[in-house]
Amino acid sequence: MTMTQPAGTTTDQRVEHVDVLIVGAGISGIGAAYHLKERFPGKSLVVLDALESHGGTWKTHQYPGVRSDSDLFTFGYRFKPWRGPSIASSEEILRYLDEVIRENGLDDHIRHEQRVTAATWSSDDRRWTVEVTRGDTGEELVFTTDFLWMCQGYYKHDQGYTPEWPGTDRFRGTVVHPQQWPADLDLTGKQVVVIGSGATAATLIPAIAETAAHVTMLQRSPTFFFARPKTHELATTLRALDVPEEWTHEILRRAYIAELNELTRISAESPDLAREFLIESMRPQLPPDVDIDKHFNPSYRPWQQRIAVLPDGDLFTAIREGKASVVTDTIETFTETGIRTSSGEELEADVIVTATGFDLSVFGDIAFTVDGRPVDFAETVTYRGLMFTGLPNLAYVFGYFRHSWTLRADLISDFVCRLLAHMDEKGASMVVPELRPEDADMPLGPWVDPANFNPGYLARSLHLMPKQGDREPWTHLHEYVEEREILPAADLDDGTLVYR
Repeated sequence: MTMTQPAGTTTDQRVEHVDVLIVGAGISGIGAAYHLKERFPGKSLVVLDALESHGGTWKTHQYPGVRSDSDLFTFGYRFKPWRGPSIASSEEILRYLDEVIRENGLDDHIRHEQRVTAATWSSDDRRWTVEVTRGDTGEELVFTTDFLWMCQGYYKHDQGYTPEWPGTDRFRGTVVHPQQWPADLDLTGKQVVVIGSGATAATLIPAIAETAAHVTMLQRSPTFFFARPKTHELATTLRALDVPEEWTHEILRRAYIAELNELTRISAESPDLAREFLIESMRPQLPPDVDIDKHFNPSYRPWQQRIAVLPDGDLFTAIREGKASVVTDTIETFTETGIRTSSGEELEADVIVTATGFDLSVFGDIAFTVDGRPVDFAETVTYRGLMFTGLPNLAYVFGYFRHSWTLRADLISDFVCRLLAHMDEKGASMVVPELRPEDADMPLGPWVDPANFNPGYLARSLHLMPKQGDREPWTHLHEYVEEREILPAADLDDGTLVYR
């Protein structure tokens, strides 16, 4: 890295230049740093993160029971065998990330409490200028970089999404969102209502039901749940046979990928069959008096929203044991002592947990500018869901919805490293996706097709996200089974990437 005097109005500061600047030290950023260092040991790199430590989601989420919703054999990196249970706690995942950082010497490259606020591209200088605020001191820092790799995730970590309900100011108890869980919140003997039934609620409820007097899951509409063992029986068998962990990791990765591919295929081709499979898998684990069609049969088709995984069926266990119950209704109003639903049912509560999702963060809410023009990402078209028209020397990691996030993060790392090597071979200092003449009148659709995937956090923010076209490479694919073949074979000289 070199230190140079900045241009323009920042003459009282010094600028640190790196070949590649990675934004975000969560699962994506740590993986990107590993791949970059492995492939290009001579390139300088820095990873910036706004938090006081690495880990991203696994650092910010502190609510009881927080765990993975994907198996760790695919959520873990392909280069680092996972040695724990298939479904893991945040503590276990953070220890795994600690090992990746320590074993690969990434500590020296990660800068904590450094929040990126603006990124400006200059075609004359062929580099990005990145403005950073240091959280512990408020100091303003400036970086320049030849390539900007956005790994900051896709939602706002500092606040969750909470709808407005009538009467919230009347409630005399405690209201908390899982993303701002108080460390001193004691639910022992309390009546708790959890609003929502997604992955967060499914994780939280079994954990707090152990000490709370009772937990009611209040949902506007049902979610598909799927119970599976916390540890895959195949992993138990292989480890009992002293099979090397590298082999176990790869075998289990392939097993989970094949299983999920099949469920995804059936959900698309025979949704009624997939629905029947999921409902019948739930039926024997729930009390006979539970109305499964009302509480556990969503109106959307399987996989149009994420299927919530229950390790060892823990949510069903809490319901069977009477520690938790489900109410499917809408909220008429909060009251002094709880919630009154639209059907008139009164739900008593000492604590209300709003597990109502999160707000999408469009590229970290960073102000981007290219050659003096502010960037509106909604006006760009994506190149393979990882680059964007009009934005040079920039890549973005957005993982899969159905498969594990990290499967795509690894694929994108491969692609970016291949692209950087290709630029070096061509002697190019700039690459930018540009629509070809034959693409000029191409129909454009949203970042995610709602017919394919339509959870609320996406529906609320799609208008802010880049568009996609109706043909490669202007599409944003969502299935690992497709991209693991397409991305490694993508032609870097087909005319859609322009080098200068």
